Amino acid sequence: MFKSKTPKIFPSKYAKLCYSSAPSIAAEANTHHQLVVEQTPISQFSHYFDPRFYLSQLIKCKNLYQVKQVHASITTNGFLENLMVANKLLYIYCMHKSLDDSYALFCRFNEKNAVSWSVMVGGYAKAGDFMNCFSIFKEYLRSGVRPDTYTLPFVIRVCRDTMDLTMGRLIHNVVYKCGLLLDNFVVAALVDMYSKCKVIGDAKQLFDGMPKRDVVTWTVMIGACTECGDATEALVLFDQMREEGVVPDKVVLVNVVNACAKIGAMHKAKLVHEYIVKNKFSFDVILGTAMVDMYAKCGSIDVAREVFDGLREKNVITWSAMIAAYGYHGQGNKAVDMFPMMLRTGILPNKITFVSLLYACSHSGLVEEGKQLFNSMQKEYGVKPDIKHFTCMVDLLGRAGKIDESLKLIEDMAVEKDEGLWGALLGACRIHGCVELAEMAAKSLIELQPENAGHYVLLSNIYAKAGKWQDMAKIRELMSHQRLKKVPGWTWIEVDNKIHRFSVGDHTHPLSKEIYEKLKYLLKELEISGYVPDTNFVLHDVDEELKLGNLFSHSEKLAIAFGLISTPEQSTIRIMKNLRVCGDCHTFCKFVSQVTSRVIIVRDANRFHHFKEGACSCKDYW
Repeated sequence: MFKSKTPKIFPSKYAKLCYSSAPSIAAEANTHHQLVVEQTPISQFSHYFDPRFYLSQLIKCKNLYQVKQVHASITTNGFLENLMVANKLLYIYCMHKSLDDSYALFCRFNEKNAVSWSVMVGGYAKAGDFMNCFSIFKEYLRSGVRPDTYTLPFVIRVCRDTMDLTMGRLIHNVVYKCGLLLDNFVVAALVDMYSKCKVIGDAKQLFDGMPKRDVVTWTVMIGACTECGDATEALVLFDQMREEGVVPDKVVLVNVVNACAKIGAMHKAKLVHEYIVKNKFSFDVILGTAMVDMYAKCGSIDVAREVFDGLREKNVITWSAMIAAYGYHGQGNKAVDMFPMMLRTGILPNKITFVSLLYACSHSGLVEEGKQLFNSMQKEYGVKPDIKHFTCMVDLLGRAGKIDESLKLIEDMAVEKDEGLWGALLGACRIHGCVELAEMAAKSLIELQPENAGHYVLLSNIYAKAGKWQDMAKIRELMSHQRLKKVPGWTWIEVDNKIHRFSVGDHTHPLSKEIYEKLKYLLKELEISGYVPDTNFVLHDVDEELKLGNLFSHSEKLAIAFGLISTPEQSTIRIMKNLRVCGDCHTFCKFVSQVTSRVIIVRDANRFHHFKEGACSCKDYW
């Protein structure tokens, strides 16, 4: 048995209130503590002073002075020795967030039970005093009193809010030793903690082992999968949730809508939309905005606008989402036109609005419009430009070939430069072949993020495009020395409500033979129409035959070939890519849309490309 010692109390002036993504858990815990300290009978009371009566009156009292008066009377009349009375008084002090008085009282207890520890731990947790919460919990464990199912969730949520995975795992071990891994109340908190710490595997393992899962736990798990990139799993969980008879609430639906948006799953998006309408969920601002974003990111900007126009209530985030949608679909003029429409409704822009507008101008070559918006931000609307706005302006000027203006803007800006800003400059250098400036931008990026392989790869590609193979080899050697690996490129396509994913040179798909046969036949047709493979986009110092073979099997081409053999004629083909689409694949898509009379919509890491009748919506400005 460890000897109990007084925990060190740390300053709490920077504390903030905890926010729980599972409010029902917090509410149940609060109710438990209150009922325990209120319902325990006291055998004898003074004829003139009933502490239970006075303490019950203090539950809603906001006057700390009155609490201290009752505290004095309880002490004077000898009732403080009764643990149940003392616990209730402790609870009231914690309710008032008077933690110094609470702790002083707690230290005077001759005896402490689970309720005493639980109230004190919960008091620090709810007040946002995380350091003291952990400190008092450690003392709790050393005291030999077994932690209960109400104290543990408080501490687990603190681990979540502080992203303290090490402490979270230690508490998980305590839960295991206490035999509480079948307690839904505690396990739900652990699932939430692992989810917020982005340890999805551990969260899912606990989730799968729960004997019963309520809507809050499903919400946490689905939201975690959506946020951490496994959006496909989030959609699977949504189907499983309904199969088990758990009725989704609006929070779940917002997460599912966001999951559809992440992977561009149009078929699933339509099914979710139908479910929302069928079950008569109201399209409030949050759900409505998510729906606008979902359809836009699934490639249907027209449906996104229909949803937007149909919303009864719109806030600045809704308008900004619609403006952004036009921006990454390459319809910059429509994005800019939305701005005065928003102003006429009485809604003023915020920082997000201007990021959306400047991004739209950047990807449509609207240089003068972008400059005017940037200059009006603070003067007309009181919105001070931050690093994101400067990054958009560097991107806008750089894409347009105004490299000198980009550099001057960077030199004159008063905000701290980050990786996004230097990345925008490096991207402009790639477009316009500015090797020396690219080296400077890449050096700044590598200083900020030495472990990000993407910066090395981009500089390597710029060297390769310029034919500087030795410089490219040095970068690749440096990456190898530092054990950095390039993020693999993936392209995926939704067919028959299933996501099919391809990598370069992929032969793992069940229809791989048919895909390559279709691609071989298609290339012959394209060459007759004038398509010439551009081997400059194969950034390796190898012979032309190998370059052609590599170019032939890019993931975008494989996904399109699969789409052609797996979907009805004349139907739209939608593909998504995690990286920027290469120049040759961009040309390839234009020719395919002409030869097959198909509309092809490509979403890459930066924007959408709509290919139709041999042309792209980006007008080759990307």
